[in-house]
Order: sequence, then structure tokens, then C-alpha cells
Amino acid sequence: MYQLFVEDHFDAAHYLPDYRGKCERMHGHRFKVVVRASAASLGNDGMAYDFAEMKRLLREAMAELDHNCLNDLPAFTSMAPSSENIAAWLYARLQPQFEGTPVKLDVVEVWESPTAGVVYSR
Repeated sequence: MYQLFVEDHFDAAHYLPDYRGKCERMHGHRFKVVVRASAASLGNDGMAYDFAEMKRLLREAMAELDHNCLNDLPAFTSMAPSSENIAAWLYARLQPQFEGTPVKLDVVEVWESPTAGVVYSR
């Protein structure tokens, strides 16, 4: 089994209204996102899947989030824009893009700092 991964980031602001502490106030992050997918075999070209294509899909999924206040986006009006919910939202956006390809989306990682993040899988 092969596990492929790509990494990118987006910058955004958010606040956590039901949280008590400094994160209930507006603040920003450079969110690092890692997408991991798996493949059982390689193509004739010796690759499981094109990294450039994985990066393109990730960038498209993150475009709506980048340089926005996440609380103002329709996706996060009914749920807090926590790292956990961001990871689940990105997974839901990416998973259909991998249907019919030789790889299966495994997890989406969202890091809100160099030392804190979340991994979401279905």
C-alpha cells in the first residue's frame, strides 16, 4: 500500500463563540493542511497519482477559506470554524474529487500552529 500526501496552507481569521478563553475573540492563523490518500498499486508511469493534481485539488478546496473570516462563510454559520470542523469540511469537499481515481482519500490534517492540529477521516 502506498500513502501519498501533499501539504499547503491558507491564511484566515476566526473566532470560537462558544469557547471561553482568548480564542473566543477574533484572531488569525496560517492553517497548514495535509491531505493523505492511499493506493494499492502503481500505474505504468511508476506513480500512484500525480502530486500536482493532488495539490491542485487541495488549493481549489481551500480557495474559499483563504484570507477570509471563516465565521462569515456560509459553511460555518451553523458550526464553529474550529480546526476540527475545518478538517471535516475540507474532507467533504475533497472526497468526491478522488472518486473514480486510483487513490482513496484517507485523511485531512489541519494544523493551526506548528504544535497543534487535528486529523479527520471518515
